[in-house]
Amino acid sequence: MCVCVNKIIRDRVMFKVTVNGNFYTAESGALLSVVLSENGIWVEHPCGGKGLCKKCRVKVNGRDELCCAYKINSDITVEIPVQEKEAREEGVDTSVPNESLCLCLDIGTTTLELALVDRKNKEILKTFKAVNPQTAMGADVISRIAYATENGTAALQKCVVNKMNELISQMGVEAVKKMYVSANTTMLHILFGEDCTSLGVAPYTPKFLSSKMADAKGLGIEGVKEVESLPCIDTFVGADIVAGVYFAGEPAKGKYNLLVDLGTNTEIVLWSEQGGVCTSAASGPCFEGGNISCGMRATKGAVCGFSEGSMAVIGNTIPKGLCASGLIDVVAHLIKKGKIDSTGYMAEDFSIAYGVSLTGEDVREYQVAKSAVYSGIQTLVNELKISFADIDKAYICGGFSQGLNIKNAVFTGLIPKELQEKCVLLGNSSLSGTVKYALGNGLSEKLLKKSKYIDLAEHPFFAGAFIKNMEVFS
Repeated sequence: MCVCVNKIIRDRVMFKVTVNGNFYTAESGALLSVVLSENGIWVEHPCGGKGLCKKCRVKVNGRDELCCAYKINSDITVEIPVQEKEAREEGVDTSVPNESLCLCLDIGTTTLELALVDRKNKEILKTFKAVNPQTAMGADVISRIAYATENGTAALQKCVVNKMNELISQMGVEAVKKMYVSANTTMLHILFGEDCTSLGVAPYTPKFLSSKMADAKGLGIEGVKEVESLPCIDTFVGADIVAGVYFAGEPAKGKYNLLVDLGTNTEIVLWSEQGGVCTSAASGPCFEGGNISCGMRATKGAVCGFSEGSMAVIGNTIPKGLCASGLIDVVAHLIKKGKIDSTGYMAEDFSIAYGVSLTGEDVREYQVAKSAVYSGIQTLVNELKISFADIDKAYICGGFSQGLNIKNAVFTGLIPKELQEKCVLLGNSSLSGTVKYALGNGLSEKLLKKSKYIDLAEHPFFAGAFIKNMEVFS
C-alpha cells in the first residue's frame, strides 16, 4: 500500500480531496458537501442537503455526483463550475478614520450581508453579500440544529466565520473596533459557539436572548476587535426581527404596525406603542427555492417577475430558474387563466422558459407556505382582538421582498387583501435596523419586554385558519 495515498491521524483515516486544483483533506465517511463548506467552497443546496432538488451536482473523478449525498472513502478529484461572486459593492470611500468606522452584519439563514458604516457621518460606505455556507448542512434552522445535535456546532461556526472573514477582507480597510450583528436566535448561538441543541427540543430553551458581546479574535473573526449582537425576543423571534421592527419604527398613536419577514421560517410581529405579539410560521423552503422543481434564490438568472407576454430575469440573462417573487407571479397568472383551480390543483406542468417550468407539486408547496403566512397574520390579529383596520402599516421584508408584486401576493392568498394598500416593502430590514442600532439610537425596551410569543402549533385558531386558507387561493 502506498502511504502517500492516504494517511492515518490518531486512528482516523484521512483522504486527499482535490477541488478545482486545490488540495484539502477529509476524514473517511465525511459528506463531500460538508467538506466543501468547511473549506469555504459553496455549492447550491436549496433542499438543505436532502438529495431532493438534485442541484448540487459536481464531477467526482469525472462522474456526476450529488455532493450532499457523496461520502468520501478514497482520494478524489472534484470539479465544480466556478461560482459567480455574489458580493455587491456600494460606495468606495474608505478614507474615513477607522475610529469612526464599524461593521454591521446580518446573518440570514440563506444569505450574509455586511455593511461598512461611517458612524460620524451616519452613512453606509460599502455593502457586500454572500451565500451563507451553512446551507450545506441544512436549509433551515431546524435542520442545522439537527446537524449540531449529531456533529456539534464547530463546523457550522467555522464555515460562517470563514465567509465573514472573506467579506471583511473585501472591505479594504484596516481593523475596525466593532461589528454589530443581527441574526435569528439559532444563528447567534452558533456564531458565539454556544450549544444550540436545546433550541430544537421542547421547551426550546435558549442559552441567551439579551445582547451579547465577545472578543472577535476568540471567535476566529479577523479585522475586528469586538462583536456585539442585537437582543432577541424569543427562541423563534431573533435579533433579525428586532432589528426589522426597530427600523420600521413605532406606529401612529392608537394604531398597530405589522412586520412580516418572509423566508423558510416567516417571522411575524404585530405591535403598538405599548408592545405586541409575535410568532414564527413554518412556511417551508419554497421562498428560498427549495422543494420547487426549478426553484432558486433571487440571484442572476432567476425569473423574478412574470405576466402575460412579459418576463423579468435578474441580470437580464438567460433564465435558469424561478425565485420567490417570480413564483408568486406565475401562480397568480395561472389562477387568472384558470389553469389552477381554487383547491390548488393544476392538471399539467406550465413552461415558463426553456428549461424552466412550474409543476403541480410546486403549486402545492406554495399553497402550504402562503397558508402558513396568511394564517399566522390572522392569528396575531385574533389574539389581540383587533381588526385589519387597526393596522397602520404592513411592512414586508426578506431576501426577495423588494421584487414582490403585492397585488399578486394578495391575489394568491399570501397577504390579506385588507392590507394591500398598507404594505411597505423594506428589503433587508435586519441589516438596516442593525445599522440604525450601530448609530446609537437605542432600542425600545418596552417592545422587548412586552412582546408575547404565540406558538402557532398549539393555537386553536391557527389550525382552523390554516386548513381554510389552504383551500382558497383568491
